[in-house]
Amino acid sequence: MPSPVLLVVAHGSRDPRHAATVHALTARVRSLRPGLRVETGFLEFNAPSVPRVLERMASEGADEVVALPLLLTRAFHAKTDIPAVLHEARTRLPRLRITQAGVLGPSPLLNAALEQRLAEAGLSPADRSTTGLVLASAGSTDPEASAVIAEIARELRHTGWCAVRPAFASAVTAEGFSGTADVVRSLRADGVGRVAVAPYVIAPGRLPDRIAAGAEETGADVLAGVLGPSPALARLLLARYDEARVAVQGSMSA
Repeated sequence: MPSPVLLVVAHGSRDPRHAATVHALTARVRSLRPGLRVETGFLEFNAPSVPRVLERMASEGADEVVALPLLLTRAFHAKTDIPAVLHEARTRLPRLRITQAGVLGPSPLLNAALEQRLAEAGLSPADRSTTGLVLASAGSTDPEASAVIAEIARELRHTGWCAVRPAFASAVTAEGFSGTADVVRSLRADGVGRVAVAPYVIAPGRLPDRIAAGAEETGADVLAGVLGPSPALARLLLARYDEARVAVQGSMSA
């Protein structure tokens, strides 16, 4: 039996760097598992759209797809947008079995990708004890998503950093979490000598640029790159794909 197609579902952006990064990531996934068909679809702004990709796969004879949200938390897109798009596709393409995989985070592999980007920016493990880390995500109005980022920050605090605080690029949340610049200032005010900003985002775009601007505005000592097509992130995509396949097989045999 052929393996289900892996369809990576990205949000999309007017910024061309976003799609280029997504395609670089899916290319790395293909290199890790030769023979697996990996496709990419976007919710908006970029082509091909998710419905068009599914239509093409159905016309080519594919019978099973695992749709993997390229999302770090379970927020609006994972709970509402993507399920709606996939439901509509199932109605139009009844012979195509479509399974939605889980979101990427949280995961130790994401932490590994984050650490790789910080190392590439010049931060060594020995620097952690004197460095405050700003875990800068895009942000969400969904309290579950915000809580996940805050929990990741708490867990990272136990890996040697002198302080770790979450920041959100899109807005101050109901829980009181602030933007990157405010969090950098608060660490400075608390006497932290070195501050590193780690964007907890996958691809470049408007909100990652806002994170970078906040870091530069406040003179953060280290600004890491976005997670991008890191080996750890590519392995995580395959892990979520495999988990979805196992879940489907378990439900069919139950």
